[in-house]
Amino acid sequence: MERVFNKISCLMRKWRSRAPRKVSETSKVRDSLSIFCEGNGLDIGFGGDPIVPHAICLDLAEPYAQYCDYPQHLKGDGTDLFWFRDDSLDFVYSSHVLEDFEDTSAVLNEWFRVIKIGGKLVLFLPDEIAYRAYCLQQGKPPNEHHKHENFGLKSLKDLVDIRPDIEIIHEKCPSCIYSFELVLRKIS
Repeated sequence: MERVFNKISCLMRKWRSRAPRKVSETSKVRDSLSIFCEGNGLDIGFGGDPIVPHAICLDLAEPYAQYCDYPQHLKGDGTDLFWFRDDSLDFVYSSHVLEDFEDTSAVLNEWFRVIKIGGKLVLFLPDEIAYRAYCLQQGKPPNEHHKHENFGLKSLKDLVDIRPDIEIIHEKCPSCIYSFELVLRKIS
């Protein structure tokens, strides 16, 4: 058992030591959010830099961000996780993707469909108002893919509050200048 632990520790050190070409959003919160990504899970929109090395990596066929060279396992936009049965994953992680969908509620429903009872949805997302202010301050245009001007922790919690099958187990706002962290557990 100790040999297995030592081998896993060695692999984790090697994995964490691989420096990304640019700093991914995930790399900013890996220490605080990877603890929620245990078991079998999916990283949606991973950009070449998965939250944990064992995550199944899903991104667009032509990703618009590529931070590291980790392999992409699945190609899709995250709206239809047809590869997975209901209640089959321990976690779904996504960083700075959910705000790109017009129908946020439908996407959340699909992501929760594949999470087991007791499993977690781990999110790192922009607070759109803070993000746009940051872009203005930096003299850069905001991301054209963001669909909602008022997207943020409050708007997402409003969607979650109407679902009796979900509980919030972690939230942090602000996180990393213009973002927030939200971890939800499926309870029924």
